[in-house]
Amino acid sequence: MISNKMKTLVANSSVIRAMFEEGKRLAKIHGEENVFDFSLGNPNVEPPEHIKASILKILNEESPNLVHGYMNNSGYEDVRSKIAEFINKKHGLDLSYESIVMTCGAAGGLNILLKVLLNPGEEVIVFAPFFGEYNNYVNNFDGKLVTVPPDIDTFEPNIEELKKKITSKTKAVIINSPNNPTGVVYSEKAIKELAKTLSEKEEELGISIYLISDEPYREIVYDGVEVPYILKYYKNAFIGYSYSKSLSLPGERIGYIVANPKMDDFEDIMAALNVANRILGFVNAPSLFQRVIADCLDAEVDVNIYKRNRDLLYNHLIEIGFKCIKPEGAFYLFPRTPIEDDKKFCEDAKQFNLLLVPGSTFGCPGHIRLSYCISYEKIKNSLPAFSKLAKLYNMK
Repeated sequence: MISNKMKTLVANSSVIRAMFEEGKRLAKIHGEENVFDFSLGNPNVEPPEHIKASILKILNEESPNLVHGYMNNSGYEDVRSKIAEFINKKHGLDLSYESIVMTCGAAGGLNILLKVLLNPGEEVIVFAPFFGEYNNYVNNFDGKLVTVPPDIDTFEPNIEELKKKITSKTKAVIINSPNNPTGVVYSEKAIKELAKTLSEKEEELGISIYLISDEPYREIVYDGVEVPYILKYYKNAFIGYSYSKSLSLPGERIGYIVANPKMDDFEDIMAALNVANRILGFVNAPSLFQRVIADCLDAEVDVNIYKRNRDLLYNHLIEIGFKCIKPEGAFYLFPRTPIEDDKKFCEDAKQFNLLLVPGSTFGCPGHIRLSYCISYEKIKNSLPAFSKLAKLYNMK
């Protein structure tokens, strides 16, 4: 008999993954080319060629014990040093390898962070809409997720509502920019206001409040938009980074945490992260891909492919009557639904073989998420289906 906690988790398993399975079912009936699956954020852009070359070079030239052997739980020191140097050069900081912990992607990073920070009953604040797995990650360590309602006109952090949510039990705030599901990039002004608010609340309540920025989409931005680097704005800050999107390597589960060396209890926290990696079962990030990443820090995917997809889909949806903020980053659209019941709207969309994710999955009902990291041709072929769906609801 499985545990009561797992019974609940299984019953509420991922809507996004369930939609992905539904897509496979419909494809068997109608043909894959006639099913338009916008549910899963699985990058369709090829990884940079340098990744493959680096893998082969490392396997052929490095000692097997060096590539495949045990290491410090936090990762190879030389790899962490190269990442720190790369960040310093790019963002004007002065980090050392001691601020870096290599992780099994962003998810692994967030889990070891929450393991280190949370006592049972302590609170983690998120801004709606947010990645739904945050709820499970916090629940893993018996914390409580507290949601700040959205400003649906901008989807930037609602600072006035945040102030009402912070209590003596607040341990951390998680932000995600570029954002999944909206594609919004939080402005420097918003980040400064957030940092100011947290600093004031720390002083008022006599506590440390840690700001965790979840950034797997940092490099997926358009039209010259820049993503503020939060370590420059707030002392008690972490960044959880992943190469899943920036280098199209989601299955390799490789990323890192970077901590501000000026934060409260820095040495204790870094020591605890080292232990958390081990006792949660990650032990360390994948050894081969630590070496690969260190050799490919300047590599990039072609973001213009996503931009082209964004423009095609966004322009069509606006034309047929949807209301939607134009994404500045990531590869998602988050349109409003013409009815309040976003789940019913997604069910109706299946009539036209459209697989969409309800916004309620992200704590923001009345919207849908569309993942446009699919082929341009697939998006182009889906446009008549979206037009039929809009006509069903007499939109525009």
